[in-house]
Amino acid sequence: MGRKDAMNFFKNLILYAKMVKFSHTLFALPFAGISFLLAYLESTLDTGDLLRIAALVLVCMVSARSAAMGFNRYVDSEIDEKNPRTQNREIPSGKISKLSALLFIGLSSFIFIFASFFVNKLAFLLSFPALFVLFLYSLTKRFTLFCHLVLGFAISLAPLGAWIAITETINLVPILFSLGLLFHISAFDVLYAIQDMDFDVKENLHSIPSRLGETKSRAVAVVLHILSFVFFIFAGSSAGLGVMYFLILSVIGVLVLYEHKISYQYKSKDLPMVFYQINSWISVVLFLAILFDKWNEFLLKVSSGISF
Repeated sequence: MGRKDAMNFFKNLILYAKMVKFSHTLFALPFAGISFLLAYLESTLDTGDLLRIAALVLVCMVSARSAAMGFNRYVDSEIDEKNPRTQNREIPSGKISKLSALLFIGLSSFIFIFASFFVNKLAFLLSFPALFVLFLYSLTKRFTLFCHLVLGFAISLAPLGAWIAITETINLVPILFSLGLLFHISAFDVLYAIQDMDFDVKENLHSIPSRLGETKSRAVAVVLHILSFVFFIFAGSSAGLGVMYFLILSVIGVLVLYEHKISYQYKSKDLPMVFYQINSWISVVLFLAILFDKWNEFLLKVSSGISF
């Protein structure tokens, strides 16, 4: 591969990463990390197996999200072309062809299923319905205002999937974290959809803002965020987490209030990057709080699991 070919390769790589908003993978990855860490502390895995499964989970997370976002951009390309806010996206602008996007979706889906096969049998079997749910979200805005909850459900599979990867079982702790994530992402998406409210009404697309209006939608987002905190509290209690976790939850509460404030300030305008970054901060801070809480236990487990 010559220098020019290498430059073209990396240019295309960056283009596809922009299409699927690769940087936004941080939304759910730390939640998967939370579940992964707690499951590992209850498992009998040695360190070698831990690293192998961690690598596979990372591949599954990135490929599944890439497939889902690629599918979203593909099926929404005609809608995006009509919306002034989205008409410069990669497919409507012609930077990526629809055929290339389909090939990208197929490759990402294959990598996800292939990697799941090497995790364990349950992960492999559940990879197919998981992919169906991930794709389903992109179609829901055409027939239901509950599309935000479907998105939340799709992303909330991350903690449950990480737990299954370690234990090959389903447990109350990851379910509670998944429910917390479901309502948190749903609330974020309701606020996000306010900026497209007028366009959605015009194109007969379904969303809570297009059906209920701005004021009621903000109230719905508040309720959803409250529900997310309730489940995060139950999750922390069920996992036996300490004071640090619950203190960090209060910090996250402040970040959520800031998210609502930004949404209100910008209303129907394009939301600034910080609005999206807050979700990443929330998930990273929560993961670090749990890692700090379980640090000594984690180090002891890792050291005892190293085989020579």
